[in-house]
Amino acid sequence: MTRQEEVRLIRLAAAGDRDAAGVFIKAHQPALFAYLLRMSGRPDVAEDIVQEAFVRVLSNLDRFDSRFRFSTWLFTIARRLYLNACMKHKPTYDTDIVGALHTDRELPEYSVIGGEVQENAKDALQAALLQLSPEQREVLVLFHQLDWPISIIAQHLKMPEGTVKSHLHRGRRRMRELLERTEQGRQTVSEVWIS
Repeated sequence: MTRQEEVRLIRLAAAGDRDAAGVFIKAHQPALFAYLLRMSGRPDVAEDIVQEAFVRVLSNLDRFDSRFRFSTWLFTIARRLYLNACMKHKPTYDTDIVGALHTDRELPEYSVIGGEVQENAKDALQAALLQLSPEQREVLVLFHQLDWPISIIAQHLKMPEGTVKSHLHRGRRRMRELLERTEQGRQTVSEVWIS
């Protein structure tokens, strides 16, 4: 969706057009859910925060400044909701659920061995990701999973770009260390490179 189309839909939604609201919710919901799932490690927490974020966005569409990206505004609201939820109770993580959510098993070319390697890699990556600091985890998810540029991440997190780059570098290095720390982690990484 182009930025002009998004702004047009937001104006329509702010005026009460439910169809327009539905279109931009559908456009942003998968990325927001994926972001929150990687941050929390829990589908139930991600779903709740996504819903609450869209409720807040729809209630405050008149406050949206169209000079900025809608996704940045939406993700900022969701991030604040997530941080508030973390303060209320420390989430527990279930990497089996996270790894099972997005599977390629429905594809005809899925093979048992290839699928197992992919599932092992997802589990290992999620477990390592959850051991990073919240800042490093968020930067890695926004950069690698959502393909946000460093400048937008910096704006979203209210950090200098150099700090974002430091978190990105240190987060990658820490994940590599965590993955290589155990025999199973080393084996999982080597399986992915071989397959």
